Amino acid sequence: MIFFWVVIGYLVFLMSISIWKSFMVKNQEDFMVAGRKVSTARLVGTLLCTWMGSGSLLAGAGLAANVGFSELWMAAGAWVAIIIVFFLAGKVRRIAEFTVPDILELRYNKWARILGTLVIVIAYTTIVGYQFRAGGFVLDLVAGIPEWQGVILTAGFIVLFTAFAGMMSIVSVDIFNGAIISAAVIIAVPIVYFSIGGSEHLTATLDPSHFQIFGDQNFFWAMGIFLPTFFLLLGESNMYQKFFSAKSEKAAKSAVAWWVIGTIIVETALASLAIFAFSHFNALPAVSEFFLSSGDSERIILHTARYSTEVGMPVWAGILLLCASVAIITSTGNSFLLTPSTNLTRDIYQRFINPNAHGKKIVMMQRIMVVLLGVLAYLLLTQFTSILAMALTAYTMVGAGLTPALLAAFLWKRVTVYGGVASIATGMSATLIITVINSVMVSMGNPQLLSEQYIILPAASLSIIVLIVVSLATPHDPKSKWGRFYTKEASLEKAIKEV
Repeated sequence: MIFFWVVIGYLVFLMSISIWKSFMVKNQEDFMVAGRKVSTARLVGTLLCTWMGSGSLLAGAGLAANVGFSELWMAAGAWVAIIIVFFLAGKVRRIAEFTVPDILELRYNKWARILGTLVIVIAYTTIVGYQFRAGGFVLDLVAGIPEWQGVILTAGFIVLFTAFAGMMSIVSVDIFNGAIISAAVIIAVPIVYFSIGGSEHLTATLDPSHFQIFGDQNFFWAMGIFLPTFFLLLGESNMYQKFFSAKSEKAAKSAVAWWVIGTIIVETALASLAIFAFSHFNALPAVSEFFLSSGDSERIILHTARYSTEVGMPVWAGILLLCASVAIITSTGNSFLLTPSTNLTRDIYQRFINPNAHGKKIVMMQRIMVVLLGVLAYLLLTQFTSILAMALTAYTMVGAGLTPALLAAFLWKRVTVYGGVASIATGMSATLIITVINSVMVSMGNPQLLSEQYIILPAASLSIIVLIVVSLATPHDPKSKWGRFYTKEASLEKAIKEV
């Protein structure tokens, strides 16, 4: 029962901070971007916690257990993307908007804003859905609560936490969450490695492919798991919204530098821990209560935390790892619920329905959107067989539907309004069409048209081709459209006067 009470205690601690911060929310800037006063340290913590979600804790760990260190191709997509983001962070903060659709309308038009909002709502509520499922796994493991009840309880916590104070509560708790996540996995890896017998045990219990660069697959398989995370992170709306929250351009860029270091360390440690623990549990007799079949591999980190003594970890280390798991699930769920609620509130309600709304009315509307999107996330959860499938589909939706047009706004002056809008529509449509066809074919007892990890290849390719072809086939946009993306703040007024 100690594990159960630790989880409850940690959740009470997080909720207490959110309730306390709710009294400090005065307007939409506080709720959406934490008053634009977030320091480098807090920004690093919240960026790390947002990215390290159940996609890493469950989907990534489960994949690592099954295929070995070649799983790191999935993580490396994010690492490479973060390095590219380093050169964009200052520009994003300089523009000082609230959402990615703000940027899309600024560079393109209102249709880009609407389409971008649809992409984010669909993808991010899917991601929130599998945080709910991860919470159900935890409560089932530590207290025997049926998984479906645990999912509902997790959903209720994440919705309430987000609704109280929005970004202010998220950045406040993520400094604690980030520290716990980093400490827990860094401590657990060497303990488990030496306790199970080191390299001798690993080579005796695992297939040699677990230690090969592509495992037992090939380069195209590696790109199939690399590209979804790569394109997702480059278009990751949470990241841009948090850059808008930074107190300065310098704070945003410094945070990204530390973020990439932390992400490489923590994701490599999670993959290693999953592989080490799986080699131990999977070598036990099938009758053992600790035996994990490949179908249960997504729970390997949670199983290791709960039964820490079985892999040589002291109970306190298992408790710390379990707290880290809770931190990963809740922090990601909170952030990925806040972003689409911000989009619906600002990019649809405030932009098109009630432009004069402000202050507490906007905050109240966003709280309503948080609740509605929480319900939608729960419904989407029922449409997928695994967390890995949900993750790759959501990643592809953002990567193909949003990233090409968003990056072009910052990096290619020749992109046009027509090119940007067509790119978003194409990437989103291609992802949805293939996903729906897959669902229909599976329901009819047939194999999928294209597995989730490969949808990114046609969807992103079509999005990029359309972006380039349509832009080159349409007239240049005036400088009033692209000038703000290439002009430093000090000379912005001069550039506008020149137009």
